[in-house]
Amino acid sequence: MSARRAVWIVIAVAALWVATLEVLDGALADRQEDHVRARAREALVADATIGSTDLALVRGRLSIEQLALRRDDQVGHLALDIDELRCELPPLGYALVDGTCHVLAVAGLRLEFSTPAVFQIRDPKHPPLYVDSVAIDHARLAFAANAFVPGLGAIDVKIVHAEAGPTVFRTPLSWVFAMDELLGSVDVPHIGLVWFQYANGKLMATGGPLGIAGVEVPVRLPTATSARDGREEIQVLATLGIDIATRLVEQRAIDWLHERVH
Repeated sequence: MSARRAVWIVIAVAALWVATLEVLDGALADRQEDHVRARAREALVADATIGSTDLALVRGRLSIEQLALRRDDQVGHLALDIDELRCELPPLGYALVDGTCHVLAVAGLRLEFSTPAVFQIRDPKHPPLYVDSVAIDHARLAFAANAFVPGLGAIDVKIVHAEAGPTVFRTPLSWVFAMDELLGSVDVPHIGLVWFQYANGKLMATGGPLGIAGVEVPVRLPTATSARDGREEIQVLATLGIDIATRLVEQRAIDWLHERVH
């Protein structure tokens, strides 16, 4: 066989493979939608609707637009909306063998829940989703009054941008355990709006009782293994938030005294 003929055979096989993958895109995209709905019912006991799904096996990307999850029962209320969810997969069809999501990019996320109990999963049939890294843009988290601390009221968190490392998703907030960067704000009743930025193991917060200059405190994130299920995971994160808020106020008091003395 001549070298020229061998090259043409390779090109023909590659073209046939690409054409096959493009045919599979549509069929597997529909299957992926069914899989997302099934996982939502299993993990969160929630009904799921999807606007559209696009699978590109050659490029290595799965995109889902207008994903909505709803749950309202005796346990509590849960509403999750995502404008766009994009998962970067191995290219050239290798995702058929290795479906690891290397980058999970989420844009336009809105999460509301009334109690951490809605994240408790009993006897799950499938392992939680694993991703190598996470990127979130323009998210809003609304926690109902008394969801964590009685008498505190509803808490509204807005995230401008966040990045996290390897994450096992047991809840929509699992990425916090592997968080690398975070920029956003939190509106707390009786306290006001506070802006915060996290990077390199430190959190800087400004506004409200913390003043314009702001306060910086070191933050050691808990490990994902510190919680046994989704409900405990949310409670661990709530405890982390309360601890950070307490240390910010304490550090602000220390800084204020230091300013007065000097």
